[in-house]
Amino acid sequence: MRISSFAAAAGSNGSVAAARSASGETSSKSLQFSKSNAALEQLDIERGVCIPFRKYSPETVRNKVLESRGAILSLLLRGVEIVWNLGLYWSTLMYDFLVGRDEEVVPYRARQLRNLLCDLGPSFIKAGQVLANRPDIIREDYMNELCILQDDVPPFPNQIAFDIIEEELGQPLEAVFSKISSQTIAAASLGQVYRATLRATGEDVAIKVQRPEIEPIIYRDLFLFRTLASFLNGISIQKLGCNAELIVDEFGEKLLEELDYTLEARNIEDFIENFKNDPTVKIPRVYKNLSGARVLVMEWIDGIRCTNPQAIKDAGIDVDGFLTVGVSAALRQLLEFGLFHGDPHPGNIFAMRDGRIAYVDFGNVAVLSQQNKQILIDAVVHAVNEDYAEMANDFTRLGFLSPGIDVTPIIPALEAIWQNSSGKGLSDFNFRSVTGKFNQLVYNYPIRIPERFSLVIRSLLTQEGICFTLKPDFKFLEVAYPYVAKRLLTDPNPALRERLIQVLFKDGLFQWKRLENLIVLAKENVAKMNSNPAFQVKNMQRTRDWQVERKLDLTDTIKDGARLFFVDEGIRRQLLLALTEDSKLHVEELVDVYRLLEDQIDVPTVALEVARDFPTVVKDFLLSWSDRVLSDR
Repeated sequence: MRISSFAAAAGSNGSVAAARSASGETSSKSLQFSKSNAALEQLDIERGVCIPFRKYSPETVRNKVLESRGAILSLLLRGVEIVWNLGLYWSTLMYDFLVGRDEEVVPYRARQLRNLLCDLGPSFIKAGQVLANRPDIIREDYMNELCILQDDVPPFPNQIAFDIIEEELGQPLEAVFSKISSQTIAAASLGQVYRATLRATGEDVAIKVQRPEIEPIIYRDLFLFRTLASFLNGISIQKLGCNAELIVDEFGEKLLEELDYTLEARNIEDFIENFKNDPTVKIPRVYKNLSGARVLVMEWIDGIRCTNPQAIKDAGIDVDGFLTVGVSAALRQLLEFGLFHGDPHPGNIFAMRDGRIAYVDFGNVAVLSQQNKQILIDAVVHAVNEDYAEMANDFTRLGFLSPGIDVTPIIPALEAIWQNSSGKGLSDFNFRSVTGKFNQLVYNYPIRIPERFSLVIRSLLTQEGICFTLKPDFKFLEVAYPYVAKRLLTDPNPALRERLIQVLFKDGLFQWKRLENLIVLAKENVAKMNSNPAFQVKNMQRTRDWQVERKLDLTDTIKDGARLFFVDEGIRRQLLLALTEDSKLHVEELVDVYRLLEDQIDVPTVALEVARDFPTVVKDFLLSWSDRVLSDR
């Protein structure tokens, strides 16, 4: 529960009289605090995720920036620099518009904006990278230019980096590392990376070091961003349906998370836990005893960067198998774990020589709540069923549209985008073409793309781009669809069971062909994953842990189907109609489904499982029957 600043002031004073005398000032501060945090409260409601402690809040940023006279002077000088540079750029845009040449100079102005953001420093580089995925804020031609905005900056001196490492370790470098690279492996706007060898074990590690004095610069710029945003709220509400301050709060929250390497260490541990039983994914181990807020020591990944496709092919890695693993890992992060890598560019993804995929750099991750994951799956189901009105409602539930906005004008646009893209079939479908059309939609309607979903879009587009680089004719959905099909058929989550029923029934009719397609696609996913060399392990205990994935395990699905048939009268009626619709018995369809599954199912085992579950089914049936009898009376 949040404590008001009035109560806090009264408590710290220990005097009711003192609290009363300061009530006017404190009430004003309390009101200001309430307003400044309203955007964060809206974000929490949208996300459906409880954040017990957050590094970012408007009040925290304000207090950090205004804590000294020197800081205030620095703030004023920086404010003048930003306003001057952005003002000059804005005046050139206005001039272009007045003389009627605004469209013809777009490529030049876009490049000019990219260079300007680079010159203004790390906060603006990060802001530019965010804008590159925000078609709701800027037009597509500017986005395309900002997509090539590099996070590469000259490295800061080694000695400064080594001093920071020693400060965090509390001991000399030589006591911990027997060797450390004389040059950085990578340098970015927030930090840089070295390769080293641990003296105690001889293991190679990567050391990530934060740039010196970067935090005050970030806080100062965030304060100025939010101050400028307060003047744009009217335009933002009209264009996006939300305050401009909310967009800055989303950005500031993610940026400050990236600055705290202890958070990144926890992210790595969460990814390790999520993929612990997946032999196709490698997450580097973090050495927490050697890490801190400004230094992160991780296991060195000895793989081939996806920036070097020729080296991947020369190493004899099965490209098809590797891409299948990569797409499946990305979809698991998004739809299963709800914790996904927010910056999977080619430099952060490695191909291991045994066919595994490895991820590095976990500073930028995003979380999707269980509710958000279910709504995303709902959107997939509504797309499959061509229910565009419900797709538009899904956008509202995910925070793209403000509650109460009329979605009627958006429905035809969604229908046109999806039918134009999916009508070509899997062979021509790609996310970039869909997002290009979607970008036009969000630019023309009051749609805001929440930060976490801009990361989802960027993640999918980036990984699709990697796929095309490694294999130009790769079909993303030919891997993605089989994964989703397997999840729908095998996941015991009740919410997914409900979505499976929605997919299999359309307009009250059972879709036999759709069921067959789902089974074929799910089997394809299992077969492709099992062909990866990473599954060929010598450790028999690990093999036993993973053998469930070597077949399409539908035991739980069949058990749940049997339970629903007996307990749910509506489902029972629909299934019986499915077997007898069009005045004929659909035995042939049942036989076709069985033939697809006969090599996947051990019939005696499934029968035994159903029999074991039978007493529970009978109990549920009797309870359901008694409820109906009592309700009739």
